[in-house]
Amino acid sequence: MKKALVMLAAGMMIGAIGASYAKLPAAPAKTDAEKAAEADKAAATKAKEAAELGKAQDKAVANYKKHKGVSMDTRKK
Repeated sequence: MKKALVMLAAGMMIGAIGASYAKLPAAPAKTDAEKAAEADKAAATKAKEAAELGKAQDKAVANYKKHKGVSMDTRKK
């Protein structure tokens, strides 16, 4: 019984190793329309993230000025 279990485990390990080296089929080539749509989506995402970053930076600056009491006066008194 032990010999059968050992052989079964060895076979499963060999199968797992063999499956790990298997190659997936290549993805189908993208058409020009798909490439353009992907580029538009990436550009929109980048613009949205830039706008969110700007808002966050403005909020951080306002918070800093509010709590640190920093004046925008360039002359020191």
